[in-house]
Amino acid sequence: MESILVLIAAPGSRAIGVKTADMLRDFGAAAPRWLAEGEALEVADFGGRNAAIAELAGLAIDVNVVPAANRRKRLLVADMDSTMIEQECIDELGVMAGIGEHIKQITARAMRGELDFEGALKERVKLLKGLDAGIVDTILRERISFMPGGRTLIATMKASGAYTALVSGGFTPFTAHVAAELGFDENQANELIVADGLLTGEVGHPILGQQAKLDALRRISAKLGIATADALAVGDGANDLAMLGAAGMGVALHAKPQVQAEARHRVNHGDLTALLYLQGYEQSAFRD
Repeated sequence: MESILVLIAAPGSRAIGVKTADMLRDFGAAAPRWLAEGEALEVADFGGRNAAIAELAGLAIDVNVVPAANRRKRLLVADMDSTMIEQECIDELGVMAGIGEHIKQITARAMRGELDFEGALKERVKLLKGLDAGIVDTILRERISFMPGGRTLIATMKASGAYTALVSGGFTPFTAHVAAELGFDENQANELIVADGLLTGEVGHPILGQQAKLDALRRISAKLGIATADALAVGDGANDLAMLGAAGMGVALHAKPQVQAEARHRVNHGDLTALLYLQGYEQSAFRD
């Protein structure tokens, strides 16, 4: 199967220059197709690909090999925390409860795959018992910021007819807000149980973890009448691995070491627009 080598740098960095293109040609590549001058280019697979990739190692450039066939995806399934937003929402709740560092440590271990996701979620939510539920609105207003490139990713894929879903192991008040702000077609997450305006320390069942994310990918694909090979999935934590592996294009975005090791595609320097370059979009086709 024909493959494409895609190089992506951080927006505005211009880290991919003429010398990079010349180096690729020295290893046998054809003339590159620039997706964004100085930021993204692609070349058809070539005999010296592995040597060229080794030469690029250590530079501030993401290097990925993608199949040429079925490259532009019809479905996006995205994680939320540390993927579409820059924060972990449960950590922000912990900060408001005065136990931020303790909860952050549990979150970090769960996202690295060191703890069972469901058990770790229950443990953290239990620590939030008695917190005013209205604090969610304060967090959304004051502490949540969107990952660069997310709005462009959603708008551009939807303009090409793709369906977009936000599927999170976090909580519905946050996914509803993020989905509405960024333009997702649907969102799915866990339910924080509230009584008399306070968090009860419990989370609704069933808990949405790794299997549920995979199930969501399959469910939405079936609803659209497409194969999971027609989907792009993106995430950063261990609970994203199943859906990243099942999607036609699974991308680890600034991800934990285990996820980077297992995912087929990795983005460590670019932002969310890198997912458009991986699909072959030129910057001139981006929508906002």
